[in-house]
Amino acid sequence: MIPSNDDRRTPITPQMAMRVAILGGVAFALFGIVFFRLWFLQVLSGDQYLAQASSNRTRSVVIQAPRGQVSDRNGRPLVENRRAVAVMVTPSRLPKDKAKRHADLVRLSAVLGLSTKPARCTSGARDLRDTTPRIDLECRIDIAVYQLPYADVTAKGDVSRAVYGYLAERQQQFPGVSIQDVFLRSYPYGSIGAQLFGTVGQVSAADLRSPHYRGVKGGSVVGKTGLEYSYDQYLRGVNGAQRIQVNANGRATGAQQTVAPKAGNDLRLSIDLGLQKAGQQALATGIQLANGNGNPADAGAFVALDPRNGQVLGMGSAPSFDPNTIPKLTRAQYAAKFQSKAGGSPQVDRATDGLYPVGSTFKVVTAAAAMAAGKISPGTPYNDSGSFRLGAQVRHNSGNASYGTVTMHDAFRFSVDTYFYALGANLNVDPMRNPNGGALQLWARQFGFGKTPAVDLPTSTSGTVPSPRWRNDRNRLQAECVADLHKSQRDRKYRRRFKGLCAYADGSNRMWSAGDNVSLAVGQGDFLATPLQMAVAYAAIENGGRVVKPHIGMRVTDARGGIVTSVAGGSVRTLSIPNLPAIQDGLHAAASEQGGTSSDVWQGFPSQYQVYGKTGTAQHTNQPDQSWYVCYIPDPVRPIVIAVTIERGGFGAQAAAPAARLIASQWFGVKKVVKAGTSHTL
Repeated sequence: MIPSNDDRRTPITPQMAMRVAILGGVAFALFGIVFFRLWFLQVLSGDQYLAQASSNRTRSVVIQAPRGQVSDRNGRPLVENRRAVAVMVTPSRLPKDKAKRHADLVRLSAVLGLSTKPARCTSGARDLRDTTPRIDLECRIDIAVYQLPYADVTAKGDVSRAVYGYLAERQQQFPGVSIQDVFLRSYPYGSIGAQLFGTVGQVSAADLRSPHYRGVKGGSVVGKTGLEYSYDQYLRGVNGAQRIQVNANGRATGAQQTVAPKAGNDLRLSIDLGLQKAGQQALATGIQLANGNGNPADAGAFVALDPRNGQVLGMGSAPSFDPNTIPKLTRAQYAAKFQSKAGGSPQVDRATDGLYPVGSTFKVVTAAAAMAAGKISPGTPYNDSGSFRLGAQVRHNSGNASYGTVTMHDAFRFSVDTYFYALGANLNVDPMRNPNGGALQLWARQFGFGKTPAVDLPTSTSGTVPSPRWRNDRNRLQAECVADLHKSQRDRKYRRRFKGLCAYADGSNRMWSAGDNVSLAVGQGDFLATPLQMAVAYAAIENGGRVVKPHIGMRVTDARGGIVTSVAGGSVRTLSIPNLPAIQDGLHAAASEQGGTSSDVWQGFPSQYQVYGKTGTAQHTNQPDQSWYVCYIPDPVRPIVIAVTIERGGFGAQAAAPAARLIASQWFGVKKVVKAGTSHTL
């Protein structure tokens, strides 16, 4: 019998059997894990992944909340909202391929009317700067991605219906681009009060780090300047959201859920629209008068204040601008219009941020300080020879005029400079023992100069009250700056970090002198102040010594008209001004008596409205003089303080004073008459 093949196979050893069993167990375990995972995904987690798959077909779109309306004291709208269409870019949805991304953005720029010419652009962290030339839109997107990685970028904030239709029909050709309905600010009166009301814009990375914008999300529209900034927390509403369903191409196919936005609160101002218009026109008239006298005036500012409570009745600056045009400007156009010297800096509010010498309008402070220090009384005679000598230096009255023996009354009436020069010299103190100065510096600060006004505007301008300590600090800064400049000239790397010129002091390192105090006594030298500070100081003269807190906002109301918050007035301090009636009498004489520096300007003004005012002609180095006028009318029902300045406008009586009369005429309903003065005093 022949044996079979099966009988000839080698028997399986125990070791081999063990190996086969282990491999079989491992294979069984692996198949078990795979089977359990599939069962977990399909049975236990099926609903979860179904929901996630559904969410991949939806997109959340922010619905912008309209900001609150801003109105004047009588309820007339000054800032409103209008609906517009904005083109937005979501950077994360743009093509990943750089060439495709660039091509798409070039096409989009062409559609939106933006520049497609590459220009230098700086983006990224300081140590990883990217300066590759890019088109404007590409540059803005790259900067925005670095600052706010997850926020949409506004390509253009106000597009035409034609552009809207073109993009809506071609959504697949512009990935990452969407069209949104937005609210833009509308200004019914154009350039009237533009600097005061301020501007809005998309929140930046720097904004989000500020406590002022606490809780604001990236991409939100916030107040950037002016009252829009100061009252942003009230004016800004709460954005809504809408979840929309999209197809595989990202095209919207329907809405699923909507959370309605909540509009912001409304703001009522103390501004009177009629007075605001009249003030802006008065500035234009003052500039024209100055030009007619051969002065190259082109800018100025005015402030109208209620001396009882600090309510700002009107405040304006020239040149101004129409904020309605801003959403349509490209970045280059905006820079040319608002950030170049040729544009005249129209966004600067010269009423609050314009720092100037104020000339003879400061003499009220000098008189108060001299009487408080016991240097003079109202009746103290002064023999004016037309000149004042201090050491080797000789100063004269304007036009070398001589007034003989005068008291405070006539010193104000004729604006006798030598009278106040002498007071400045008498008020000077030992700079070593009194580094902060003497009575003149003290009273200047008491009136509010040298300090940022407590006004509800984002201003940081404090001005300058010069003193021995201030002089020493400026000399030190000048020396440090010069040392840095010399170092930069030796070190090329350091030179790139050093910017600007050294202009803290004149470089002579001179110490404080009596001449500095003499200049300060007439609002000259290193003294600098704003029109708002001048108005606050004269309000204290009118109301008996109360230094008021100026404010523009009156109250914030909700949609139902309920008061959310009220803006209280009040006083910073109350001064005990010695012989205040004598100062008031001098101001009244200057505006009403024969030979007064502004009496001819007010000729024919109704006698029931008594005017108290002072001209000022501030001198600048290598520039034409600046025209000033500050006055008040203590009407028992509608008192008002008015401060006007015309840059490079010449004598105070010729440009600023006529503008002040026009403003007062509007407030009291008097026929407007343009009357330029003839006084050539400082």
